[in-house]
This record gives sequence, structure tokens and C-alpha cells, in this order.
Amino acid sequence: MLDLATGAPLQFVDPSRPERTFLLDPDLAWHTADHLWGSGHITTERAAARWVTPASQVLGDNSQDLSFALVDGLTLTVSRRGGSELMERYQWRNTSAHEVTVTGLGLQIPFADHYPSAAEALERCVHAHVFPGGTWSWVLAQPMSGEGRCLGLVVREGSVAGYSIESRNPMTQSNIRGHLVLQVTDRARNATAFGGQPAIILPPGGSYTLAWTLHWYGDVDAFLADTAPPARFSAMSAPVGSEIRVETSAPVSCTAEALRVRPTDGGVAVSASRPGSYQLQLDGARTEVLFHLPVRHYVEARAAYILAHQRAAQRPGLLAHALVPVDTRTGLTVDDGGWADWTDGSERIGMAILLQRARNLGWLTDDVEPALAGWASFARAHLVDHTGATRRGSAGYAYGARIYDAPWMAEFFLERYRATGDPADLELAGRVLTRVVELGANTFLGIGYSEMAVAVAEALAGAGSVEAASVLRAHVVTSAEHFLALGRGLPEHEVAYEQSIVAPLLNLLIDAHRLTGDDRFAAGISERLPWLLSFGGPQPHARLQGIAIRHWDGYWFGLDQLWGDVFPHHWSALTATVLTRLPEGLRTERTEELALAILRANLANDDESGSATCAFVMPSSVDGRAAHRADPLANDQDWHLALWLRLFQSEGFGLA
Repeated sequence: MLDLATGAPLQFVDPSRPERTFLLDPDLAWHTADHLWGSGHITTERAAARWVTPASQVLGDNSQDLSFALVDGLTLTVSRRGGSELMERYQWRNTSAHEVTVTGLGLQIPFADHYPSAAEALERCVHAHVFPGGTWSWVLAQPMSGEGRCLGLVVREGSVAGYSIESRNPMTQSNIRGHLVLQVTDRARNATAFGGQPAIILPPGGSYTLAWTLHWYGDVDAFLADTAPPARFSAMSAPVGSEIRVETSAPVSCTAEALRVRPTDGGVAVSASRPGSYQLQLDGARTEVLFHLPVRHYVEARAAYILAHQRAAQRPGLLAHALVPVDTRTGLTVDDGGWADWTDGSERIGMAILLQRARNLGWLTDDVEPALAGWASFARAHLVDHTGATRRGSAGYAYGARIYDAPWMAEFFLERYRATGDPADLELAGRVLTRVVELGANTFLGIGYSEMAVAVAEALAGAGSVEAASVLRAHVVTSAEHFLALGRGLPEHEVAYEQSIVAPLLNLLIDAHRLTGDDRFAAGISERLPWLLSFGGPQPHARLQGIAIRHWDGYWFGLDQLWGDVFPHHWSALTATVLTRLPEGLRTERTEELALAILRANLANDDESGSATCAFVMPSSVDGRAAHRADPLANDQDWHLALWLRLFQSEGFGLA
């Protein structure tokens, strides 16, 4: 299906699933001609241009040839050849008498990666998993349901040094990933992104070619086999002091002094003397690996940093015990100023949970107790109202109650009860959960709701409140029955559809199955697990492999307020919570390995000093703004550590 005016493909249709839209619908108001497939932009040291409409177009039998006049004496020819697969070749040629240095070169690939609704996303949309690996680059467009054939783009000639995002702004908001752009280079906007963006020098008469194939694949493994990987990694993340083994015939190098590359039979082994992310070069291909310290180090370091820099000590009374975001560049705390995602409640509750859980494990000393007792008093006074409903922050009723916050508040006071044995702490945890059911929790997929309802119920039963425990467990089963009946018609939450809707759904079904043994819940888990797993791609990259796509929190939670893909985002750890809790028969060695890889990947957001970032915005640029950088705000990122410790406590999952 081609656009008559521009010759651009408008849709790639899988005959077995013709209703699925692999490319964005041309009728979408924000999907304009500048973003059609194969259009793009180029910048040189002297000029810049976008191309959309060709100067000439020749159509043949299963073929198409386009030509474009650009700037600075440059031309572009595009050839497409059909058959069992589609081959696209883009060639830029310097027709001038002077040398041209290309500093920006991007091609639009408008995959339909957006969330019109849960039902429509599962039926019609795709996740676009991008791997900008130099000569080893590809994109996998995977159905959001995890069912049906995938469309794979594999670079066969030339190189992709990064990717950018366009059309992300307060108008397109969180349900739209934006327009994906493969960058041969993004040097003009962000020269250091992805380990460095090249300058492409074209002498008079010189040319540069980028070619790729598009093909249908029955599953992800079939696609990966066709990418002809130049290397295979034993892991993408590993502890400092251990090695990542790389099977390859290509030379492997890294400019970082802390990284060691040791030859082995069949490849190399890489290790690092310091924690951090490291760019590896493999003879034109490239990727990133991560080496990290023990989890306990990051927990203790974060605890020290939180206590030193993220308490609102300047405030009067109990408000001084609040835990708040901080600008890690200056050490100054950040007041929300009416911005709900910077408050002293909501996601910031994760800091209090991390501190209390670490204290309960014996990782923190008694010195932390005044801070924990103070935060508990602050929360009782300012974050929970007289009915047990939670507030988003201490700024009175400006933000109202929020269902998401209630399980987190219950989680803190349950951990507090485990430390103090004070019945008042357990009573508050139960009251918060009881109240949030009245506010609609049973028809809402709150993060941690079912896990906390079950855990608090167990504590209540142990304390003699058997009836209250039974009521909480019954609510979990009732909620699971409700969502089982809904099928794909999941309600919109703060985003129309996202991984942090599907993961709580699966955890809810897991808990209902554990409580009842009902096989209907087990079947529901099996049916919905592919929905969750499809959010994460198979890219051989420490920040990307298995990490769920999420592309809005740099804006809502960050100081730079930058839209675009956040890799890894801490809620990607929710996938790990599901994988480690699956029923027998679904939990395998592969799911265990993926869970560990996801949890390890999130350590990229933590510095050994205790500083952290709430969002690493992955693309080289977003709407022209340089990205591929960590936001300076430490805000809500501690959830991945809190979740990991919870899995260690409740499921016996390791801390390697």
C-alpha cells in the first residue's frame, strides 16, 4: 500500500492478520507526511533538509525507484524490491565538486507503537524493539498481544548509530510513543550518544548506502536467527569481579580503562574493575554491557544518600520528616510546586519502604530509626486522611486521593509492623486497604495491590484478626474474577495501556490462584503472560534486553521534563515480580534468567555513591533536544530495589 503523492509505504499487511496495523494510520492527526515511511532528514556542515516527495518515481513489477534532490549537492535514490521479503536501499551521493560532511542523517520508521485503548492495542498495535547496534542493527515490530507474526527490519548494508523520537509533546501525551527515526548519525544534535555519533565524509562523487530487509517471522527466535548476530553474550549485566563471555570471531574493544577484554576459545571474556555501563565495539557492531556491585551496596548507599539529601529537614513540624526528590547536581531538594509527580507522597513512598525493608533485613543500623519513626508520623498526619484514604502529597487536598498510593502506604506500615510489633501499624495497613476497596481498587489494577492485600491478610490472621484477613483475601479473588471476565477490555488508568497495567493484572491472577487453586486463574495467567513479555525486546544491550518499553516518565518525573523512551525504567522490575511468582509449569529457567536480567539492568540507574536518576532517556534526541542521558533528579527510581528486596523476602529470589 503506497502513498500516491510520495511513493511511501503506508502500511505493511500481514495476510494472516490483516486487521493489524504495523505502521501508524495515516488518518491520525499527528501523523503527517513528514513522518511517512522512508522520509527523513539530513544535516551537513553547511545546510539541512528533509525529504518527503520525490523528484521522480518509477514503478515496476514488484519494484520502486525514487530520487530526491537534497542540499549541498547531495541526492538520494531509494530502491525497493519485493518478493519473499522487501529490500530497501537508500543511497546518498555527493554530486558537488566539494567534500561534504554529513552530521545528521535519519530515516522515519513509523511503527504503530501507541495505545489507543487496551483492547485496540492488543488487537492492532505493535511494540517496536529498536537495536541501534552499528552494522548489527535491527528493529522488531512485535504484536502487543504477543500473538501472530512479527515484522523484522534487519540492516544488511551500512550502519545505524542511534535512534531518535519525534512528535512527543504535551499534545501527544503518554499514550503515543512518537515517530521512530533510525539515525545513521545524530552527531549534529548529540555527538556522544550511544558511544559516539560519526561524521560521514563524502568526497566529490562519493556515496553512502544504507540497506535493510523487511520480512515476516513466525516468532522472536526466528527473527533473531536471521539477524546474523556477530556475537553471543552469556549475559548483558554481571557483578563486578565476574566475567561476561562473548562468543565471536570479531575483534572486541572498549576505550574504558576499567574494562578488561580477555581472549578465550571462541571469543573473549569481559570484566570490569569498577561498576558502570561500558560500550563494546565489535568490528563495526556495538552494544553496551553493565557491571554492578552487590545489591546490598546500592541499598546501603541509597539509604545514606536519602537520609543525607532527600529529607525536607527545613520544614516545620512533622513535615520535616518527608522524603522528597533532589537535584543530584546541587544537592538541593525540589518542592513539587503543584506538580503531582514531585510531591512528598505517591511514588516517593518507595524511599520509605526501601529504608524500612533494609532495616528489617539488618542492613541498616539503629541510627535510621528516628527517620523511619518520623516518616511514619508524617505519613499518618499528612498522607492518610481520617477515612484511611491516601493523599498524593502533604499539600492538603490539592491532589485528592489516588488508588495507586494505597498499596504502597500499606506496604510501608506492614514493614513497620514487622519491625515494631505495634498493632497500630498493622491496623493502619489494613484500614488503608479496606478504604481503597471502597474507592474502587477491585476494578483498578493498582501496582502491588494484590500482593499487599495477601501479605497484610496473613499478618492480620497471625495477629488474631481472622475475619479481617478473610475479607481482604476475598477482595483479591473478587477483583481477579472481575478482570478475568473483562478479557482484553482493560480499563484506562493514568495511561490507556501499559506494562504497569498488565503486570499488576498478572500478579492479581497469581495471587487469586494461590488463594483458591482455581485452574481458571492459571489459564488466565497463561493467556496474558505474552501480553506482558511483548513489552520487552530481545536486544543484546544491557539497558534494553527484556526491559519493558515506557516513554513518558522523563517528562512527568524528571527535572528536564523530556519525553521519550526511558531505559531501564524502574517499573520494568514489575515484570520480574511476575516471572518469579508464576505457577509451576509457567516458571522456567528462562523466566528466572529474564527476571534476574531485568533487575540487574535497573542498577544502571544507581551510582555507587548512592546518587541515582529517575530516568535515563534513551534516544539520541527527542524532538531535536539532545537525550541519551540521565535526568539529574533522584525521584521515584528506588522501587526496583524495594521490589527486589520484597522478592528476596517473600519468594526467596536471589540478590546476585
